[in-house]
Amino acid sequence: MTDTAIDRTAPDFKDELGASLGIVRTLYMDAGKGRAAIECEAQMRMCHSGGVVQGGFVTGWIDAAMARAAMAATDFKFSPMSLEIKISFFRPAAPGLLTATGWIERRGRSTMFLEGDLRDAAGEILAKGSSTVRLLPRIDA
Repeated sequence: MTDTAIDRTAPDFKDELGASLGIVRTLYMDAGKGRAAIECEAQMRMCHSGGVVQGGFVTGWIDAAMARAAMAATDFKFSPMSLEIKISFFRPAAPGLLTATGWIERRGRSTMFLEGDLRDAAGEILAKGSSTVRLLPRIDA
């Protein structure tokens, strides 16, 4: 992804929710392609069973990346409200930096079908997700 594809006018997503999830930064949001990626820091406080990140964090990271893709594609005028979400776990996530990517698979007028994945620093896919969302006008837009 080139610097020109990064939407630097997007809302600042640094908030308490993102901090509690361990989201470090948004890597990019490409409205034209309907894609976004975030960098997350998995910490031991998020783990169980000897250093395995709890699945809710993995789900949250993929969900956050998919939401950014949807919001960027709607010029941040809509919030994607999850109707359903499915996550498939392939490998355990361990503490360290991870990347979650989300993209729009299909878009209707008020519904989007999103997909995403989570990768470790070596690029290995740890989990994949899909979600159906309803687009609601943002209150703060």
